[in-house]
Amino acid sequence: MLTVIENLLTADEVRQFRARLSDAEWADGAASAGTRSIAVKQNLQLGRQDETARELGADILRRLGHHPLFVSASLAEVIWPPVFNLYQDGGHYGTHSDAALMRLPEANLTLRSDLSATLFLSDPDDYDGGELLIEQAFGAQAVKLAAGDMVLYPSSSLHQVTPVTRGQRICAITWIQSAVADTAARELLFDLDQSVQSLSVGKAKDDPDIDRLIHVYHNLLRRWAKP
Repeated sequence: MLTVIENLLTADEVRQFRARLSDAEWADGAASAGTRSIAVKQNLQLGRQDETARELGADILRRLGHHPLFVSASLAEVIWPPVFNLYQDGGHYGTHSDAALMRLPEANLTLRSDLSATLFLSDPDDYDGGELLIEQAFGAQAVKLAAGDMVLYPSSSLHQVTPVTRGQRICAITWIQSAVADTAARELLFDLDQSVQSLSVGKAKDDPDIDRLIHVYHNLLRRWAKP
């Protein structure tokens, strides 16, 4: 399941991010690739210790922590510090899968990647190519969102970034360890939660039918969540 989170950043906030990133020290993204991914990865990235990346990443994490749709869809337990990347001049990232376990030495943390997220920071009209292709059960889906929008998708998916043949594609990417590791269970919980929210509109705060659905939601979450 792909979940699009619109307007995580406003247009003004995107401009502020881009202004900060225009002066950043971009480095070859191959340095962070795995032994197989390095052969298909051609982009630029900011290092995890880069001050601009840390400050902007912290801003993104604060927004995600308070965004109802992100919280509902991810049930996030741990979020990897966002990584900023840039594709230009044919830059691309061939078909690959994200590592299941990701080690963050400075935090003495190992994260299980249940979900991946891409926050688009370039207007889609400003570059050609650069689609995020995510393989699903019924074929690959191309994602190229407005600047400020984010897509959330299972880390288990094979995916790629097609070559950027004009302009620059700048994004922030991150990975999430969910309290519910099983993708199907997490998607059922998301559907149930969204239905409860929709049905609650106009209902009394103590509506017994809504309370019963919330009861079911939390008991399912209790059953499927990892301690």
